[in-house]
Amino acid sequence: MSSPLRVAVTETRNVFSPMPASVDRLVELSGKLNELRAANLAHHLDLIAAAASVGVRAVGLGELFSGPYFALEENPLWLDLAESPTAGPTVVAMAEAAAQFGMVIVAPLFELDPQSGRRFNSAVVLDADGTNLGRYRKNHIPAGRNERASFHETFYYGPGTGAVVAPGRNLSSNPHFPVFETAVGPLGVAICYDRHFPGVMKALADNGARLVFSPAVTFGATSRRMWELEFAVDAARHGIFIAGSNRLGAEPPWTVEYYGGSGFWGPLGKVEPLSDLGVAPQLIIADLALGAAGSASGWDLERDARPEIY
Repeated sequence: MSSPLRVAVTETRNVFSPMPASVDRLVELSGKLNELRAANLAHHLDLIAAAASVGVRAVGLGELFSGPYFALEENPLWLDLAESPTAGPTVVAMAEAAAQFGMVIVAPLFELDPQSGRRFNSAVVLDADGTNLGRYRKNHIPAGRNERASFHETFYYGPGTGAVVAPGRNLSSNPHFPVFETAVGPLGVAICYDRHFPGVMKALADNGARLVFSPAVTFGATSRRMWELEFAVDAARHGIFIAGSNRLGAEPPWTVEYYGGSGFWGPLGKVEPLSDLGVAPQLIIADLALGAAGSASGWDLERDARPEIY
């Protein structure tokens, strides 16, 4: 059996300071979004370097990691945070880091599509040599509220119109759920709200994904209860490993508390993170036996299968 793959996800939040003291003073950030992005980019590059120092070969950053989670309200200010997924400052820096450390990086960002001018909530996948393999675009966009706060994502971006993947690097036949062929094996991405739809993980697994990164920004008691349950069931049912990343703590000027909970789930259950590596607490790291992927929970008995009824 092949050696385990050391994988990391981040569990952090916006680090730009000072943030305005109240929501009605967010206008103070006008003209400072590049500075805000740069602060978060530097923070995550430091985390990537720390992960590389302990042998991590693939890392998944958090949803919309280059800024605060702005979709708690509707404010046109944040539209200017969107950037090119091929030539923007975030993806250029991440590609350099991937090549420097020989690491696969899944970098979720606020995409401004250079062709159409449309905005998407996307995750760019960078191979271990720095090659931009393309991006997955979040397909399910929440609008409404839970018991803690409101989601206003449809104000900022629309649902995915199909993934963009480098020629020859997509193992999937489904245009909306790509499986990227990378240096560490076939991987997929499911962003936040996508994880609530059973067909997402099935589509990725059916098309060869063995590792799925699920970057998210989520909060509230209902979400917390479902967070591990959904990952555990999907990993067992489809024989895959899932790496979930969530923010931790509150981001000024909002008061919403993100519960963290980042971790890893596989066909046999939750994979305990490594606790003695001496790296930043914002890194959750585990060794994943990807050779075990593809074998589901044990209840896929051939004589009981009835594909004709589904």
